[in-house]
Amino acid sequence: MKDVVVNHLMNSVTKYKNYDQIKLKEIKYGIESFYLTITKTLVIFGIAYLLGIFKTFALFMLFYTLLRTNGAGLHAKKSWQCWIGSILSFLTIPYFCTHIFISKQIMFLVSFLCLILIFIYSPADTEKKPIINPTKRKVHKILCVITTIIYILLITFLQNNDLCNIMFFSIILQTVLILPISYKIFGLSYDNYKNYQQQV
Repeated sequence: MKDVVVNHLMNSVTKYKNYDQIKLKEIKYGIESFYLTITKTLVIFGIAYLLGIFKTFALFMLFYTLLRTNGAGLHAKKSWQCWIGSILSFLTIPYFCTHIFISKQIMFLVSFLCLILIFIYSPADTEKKPIINPTKRKVHKILCVITTIIYILLITFLQNNDLCNIMFFSIILQTVLILPISYKIFGLSYDNYKNYQQQV
């Protein structure tokens, strides 16, 4: 089903304008990502509703997406790997957010360590979607760092345990997904933008 939808949209895109191979690769990657995101989100939303954690899940998705948008991070090589990873992350974490208590001190120390790692390693691109433009990379890094700082401040001063957990685990998940060691574990290439810089 995915291939049918993607190929149909790609034919529509190329029908009216000619693109080079790099641009076509980017467009196809974007369409595939959008399709997988929509279908995956609908299924996981449904499961979260059935499990009674819909509100927590939705808030976690919101806070995590704000970080992910600028920090980027690894993507699974295969769609089934993405499904498994997403279900484990987006259903397990929200569940634990409502069932555990973590002290403010531990949250602050771990979040601050994550902030340092986010400053060093974000944005972390992928082979199919390298962030080549230096200005864009800098802007994404700054926005991701600012968002993380806001989360840390909210975690420090808010008294809502569930909400603090949601932001805390959003920071941790985003940090894990941008680390070079995570890319190595999953057999993915890191700093892909450098390959394009070398070609210039």
